[in-house]
This record gives sequence, structure tokens and C-alpha cells, in this order.
Amino acid sequence: MVRKLAAGNWKMNGLGANIAELEALVAAPAPECDVLICPPATLMGACVKAAQGKIAIGGQDCHSATSGAHTGDISAQMIHDAGGSYVIVGHSERRTDHNESDADVSAKAKAAIEAGLTAIICLGETEAQRDAGETLDVIGAQLAGSLPEGATAENAVIAYEPIWAIGTGRTPTLEQITEVHDSLRADLCARLGNQGQDMRLLYGGSVKPANAAEIFAIGNVNGALVGGASLKAKDFGDIITALSES
Repeated sequence: MVRKLAAGNWKMNGLGANIAELEALVAAPAPECDVLICPPATLMGACVKAAQGKIAIGGQDCHSATSGAHTGDISAQMIHDAGGSYVIVGHSERRTDHNESDADVSAKAKAAIEAGLTAIICLGETEAQRDAGETLDVIGAQLAGSLPEGATAENAVIAYEPIWAIGTGRTPTLEQITEVHDSLRADLCARLGNQGQDMRLLYGGSVKPANAAEIFAIGNVNGALVGGASLKAKDFGDIITALSES
């Protein structure tokens, strides 16, 4: 059985007071899945302490270099040194706002793996690409270009986040999610064999308590990458419960 993962991406949100939401998750009964919070870098150390080893803490991005003259950037080694165990790479907001290519994402994922982190590699199509019937071609190409050599089920996770559903309240149909996740699984198995069968596939894009259970009932969905709903312990806790019961 693949151990399921509920990952929360706080994005550019969160001050010291918000650590109370993490503490509430820590105080809840242990779920039957892995739980991860990716806070802003300013809170990482405090979150690692507050998590008490019960919830994983990760970064929202990393540089592909180990160190150097890259003002404002954070290396994978720094995240690991701060107590992080995961890092998100290739999120659509990074691909769009910072013009990151598949090659950039692959280099970051490789750096994360080499630093001892698990890389969460994000993929997703635009609304125009979806409407043009290009979704599977786009996702397949992103996977081929973004998954580095050396990736395994232990050090990499794939997150499918349709760009048009992130933060919009819109969610693809269950059939659309199934189609993409089944295609990703087939591509991973073709490339990685048994490792591809075991690599976790997360769905992201307006996941909330109201729709979590039906999404988690899909065969090749092994968890979620959650944005806004992860900022509140009650909402994220309900999603974690739905995943544990799936």
C-alpha cells in the first residue's frame, strides 16, 4: 500500500500567530496518512519545533545550486538544515511568475533529492490547453521534462494541479482527474517500472472539505496538495480525515 500524503502549501501567507494552526493539527489524533506543511521560509524553524516530529515541514521552492551569489534564494541544503524534509518545485505560480521551465524544475528536483529532501514536482495545464484537448500531451511533456534521473518513489512525489482550478473554487470533474492521474501512472510505470507504480500522485486545485472524500476515492489519487484550505486547522484537519478514511 502506498502511504498517502496530505500536503499543505501556505504560499506567501503566515506570521508567527499562524503557528497556532499547526499546533492544533499536532494536538489532533494521529491520522492514517502522512501530513506535511510548507510554510513561508520565515516560519520554517518555528514550524519544525512546533511540529514535534509528528508533522513534516517543507519548503515551497529551492534553488538548484547548493550555495552562491543568489540573493533571496534558498538552497535545498538550507531547507534540510532547518529541519525540512520536503520541498515543492515547479508549482504553476513559479512556472508562470518566474518563467521556470521543465529543465529548471528538473534541476531543482535533482538538487532536492541530492540534499536528502523529497521533491514534490508540480504539473498542470492552463484553461486554454484544457479547452484545446491538449491536457494529456501537456502533462506528459511536463512529467518527462521535470522528473530528474534518480527519482524514486521514496524521494519524489508528483502533484497534478490544473492551473485553472488553483484558488478559483473550480474543480475538474472526477472523470477528468481520473484521466490525468491514470495517464501519469502509466507514464511513470513506463519510465520507472515498479517505482512508478509506488510513486505518490497528489491532486491539487481547490481541494476543500466538501469535495475531498470524492476526490480521494479515485484510484490513482494518493493524496492532495492543498493551498488555502491548509491555512486553517479545522479545514485541513477535515481533509486529512477524509484522506485517512479513503
